[in-house]
Amino acid sequence: MTLENRLTEIVRADAGLMHVLTVMRDLNLPDWRLFSGAVYQAVWNVQTGRPIGYGIKDYDIGYFDADTSWDAEDGVIKRVAAAFAPPVRDQVEVRNQARVHLWFEGKFGEPYTPLTCTDDAPARFVAPAFAVGVRLEADDAISVIAPFGLEDVFDMVIRPNPTRGLARGWERVIANARGRWPEITVVESQATA
Repeated sequence: MTLENRLTEIVRADAGLMHVLTVMRDLNLPDWRLFSGAVYQAVWNVQTGRPIGYGIKDYDIGYFDADTSWDAEDGVIKRVAAAFAPPVRDQVEVRNQARVHLWFEGKFGEPYTPLTCTDDAPARFVAPAFAVGVRLEADDAISVIAPFGLEDVFDMVIRPNPTRGLARGWERVIANARGRWPEITVVESQATA
């Protein structure tokens, strides 16, 4: 079985993830994906025998709309929030990936060139293990994007993204992950395995 097939099985077995994916599919935002934490952390929970949903703080949703105005994004944020009941409503964070370059440097202190689609975003994430996204398609298939592969996700390895410098706040990211999954392995070098 491929790692992508294993990931798909894990996502399908997680009622919370499937709820978010189903609602997002029904909302039909342009070029949307569920990214990062809720996805790789679901794998980590399976790998460590923790319960489904353990440690998941939020559901990061990206979409891509050429209208980069704050008003347009705010309208989508409100529309998505209205589609969920608490507590999920407070956990879903949706952002227009076409706008990220407008605020990223001010918030994170790194330049960020514009993206061309949602699937470009994971390649810029802090670590390859975090660079994963899924979408529930119209035919009920789950499509996966993982520009660095899924090995680090399943091996529970966090290493810096080899295509960017060490992210600001790296130590905080590592401490946060270790606090919930002490089994992770951290590779401080930016050399790829």
